[in-house]
Amino acid sequence: MIIALVLVGYTSFAQQLTTKKNLKINKSTVMKTYVIEREIPNAGKLTAEELKAIAQKSNSVLKEMGPQIEWQQSYVTGNKIYCVYKAPNEELIKEHARKGGFPANSVSEVANMINPATASH
Repeated sequence: MIIALVLVGYTSFAQQLTTKKNLKINKSTVMKTYVIEREIPNAGKLTAEELKAIAQKSNSVLKEMGPQIEWQQSYVTGNKIYCVYKAPNEELIKEHARKGGFPANSVSEVANMINPATASH
């Protein structure tokens, strides 16, 4: 089940660990923001150790894939985990899920963001 849940807690440390192959990335690549919905029964009941193992597996896959994909953060709810990623396209998000062995039930590109300050602008 742990392998099926890999996704929480990405750190910038993994992003900095690149190989020579990964350094050949086109600097003009546009990084888009995506929200990934992962349906995981009882996700909210995962222990700290289980979440740590998930994060470690995800970081390992991200390191292998290189700096074109970044895990920003994840929100764990009762039966779902919502993850925020940056990547140039949706296919990289899906590839990360396939390689990690965890679900990506929906992948949505973020069109815009708002917050309370938006009301006063």
